[in-house]
Amino acid sequence: MSHYQKLLQIKTAGKSLYKITSKVESVVAESGIETGLCTIFLRHTSASLIIQENADPDVLTDLSNFFAKLVPEDNRLYIHTTEGSDDMPAHIRTVLTKTSEQIPIYRGRLALGTWQGIYIWEHRQRSHQRELLVHISGD
Repeated sequence: MSHYQKLLQIKTAGKSLYKITSKVESVVAESGIETGLCTIFLRHTSASLIIQENADPDVLTDLSNFFAKLVPEDNRLYIHTTEGSDDMPAHIRTVLTKTSEQIPIYRGRLALGTWQGIYIWEHRQRSHQRELLVHISGD
């Protein structure tokens, strides 16, 4: 079994969903692995990874709107407020989603479904440089 790793730097421009499917697919192609598993890990606590609909952008808008209602940015609700009104809600949103995903590799490609895309979900208002570790194992 072979292993391949690459650390990607992803610049976000504030709260939004950023499609990174093609970046991860490029790493899978570089690895040369035909059958295996791709693990992606976001090294942050105020942004998350999701696999979601990639055809209709209304899905992403609805998700963002839902999370804004579920976890409001209101300093009166939180003790941890020193980093801004969006920081503690960002941590909660990350806990409710996740910071890693595992995707099988089949015939040298990610085995995503037709309408699936990989996204970094930036939960903070300002831009950040996010680190994404891609680890591929297989044959």
